[in-house]
Amino acid sequence: MILDLGPLKLHYEVSGSGKPLILLHGNGEDMTIFDKALPLLEKHFTVYRLDTRCHGGSTKMPKIHYTLIADDLHVFIKLLKIEKPVVYGFSDGGIASLLLEIRHPGTASALIVSGANTKPSGLKLWYRVGAWNAFQRTRDPLINLMLSEPHIKKEELESINIPVLITAGEKDLVRRRNTEFIRNSIPDSKLMILSGEHHQSYVVDSDKIAKIIIEAEHERNGI
Repeated sequence: MILDLGPLKLHYEVSGSGKPLILLHGNGEDMTIFDKALPLLEKHFTVYRLDTRCHGGSTKMPKIHYTLIADDLHVFIKLLKIEKPVVYGFSDGGIASLLLEIRHPGTASALIVSGANTKPSGLKLWYRVGAWNAFQRTRDPLINLMLSEPHIKKEELESINIPVLITAGEKDLVRRRNTEFIRNSIPDSKLMILSGEHHQSYVVDSDKIAKIIIEAEHERNGI
């Protein structure tokens, strides 16, 4: 399906039934990273999978910033009249999820954020060096996005007043200190560090993230 926003066309799919859940992929990916998680999730939620701007079947726009992705998401939610969705974001999608609630408070009912960082230096040095080398070869704006953004401040995180679950792999490419900074700054938040997991091992082409999302919602709703 396509949501026509003028120059920007957002590609999305809807399946399942129940409370609305939006899934956001990471940098250079698309909605298909959730293919293995979808069968379990759609038993519990109406699932909206979205290709963010410059990804998948959505329009390759001349500009990409995390704030633009967050604003696109806000427009998507409003135009489709999605009431208080749970928003799950992986990596860049997690950054956009945080910015959604910072820029448009109260849009979501809860956030689940995996492998997000608040600044470029929140990524481990070895990863940033590899990304910088790749950018020198390709001049890929998606790589540059990771190297130059985001810049989320403590007071912005403190303004988020909905429940937030932050997850990270034990061997994540996001620095543990930055992950804990997010947890310590958001008033109603919890942190889950997944033993033995890497940045994307429990998310991309995995049903593990589906179980985490379902259990988090059951706990939040006292089920």
